[in-house]
Amino acid sequence: MLVGTVVGQVWATRKETTLEGLRLLVVQPFVSRGENAETVVAADTIGADLGERVLVVFGRAARHAIGRGHDVGFQTAIVAVIDGMELAGGRRVGQTAETDA
Repeated sequence: MLVGTVVGQVWATRKETTLEGLRLLVVQPFVSRGENAETVVAADTIGADLGERVLVVFGRAARHAIGRGHDVGFQTAIVAVIDGMELAGGRRVGQTAETDA
């Protein structure tokens, strides 16, 4: 599971049939200042928007959230839009970078 920010959308005119109808978003993992992380592509199960912080799950949890059982060719899904977080040291993080305290 990871927390990340939606930074883009993926369009594919040709894709595996079990992916038909899925909205795919690019998510940049939330990391501490000065760290880097690779982006991931996740199926959007809840209608997340660009710039929002989201909770991403992998594997069986993702397939369950997508709702197609084991017959889906994808293992990453957005399952929540985060309203806020409080990190160690009292740092508060909002739904978007603009709403950080």
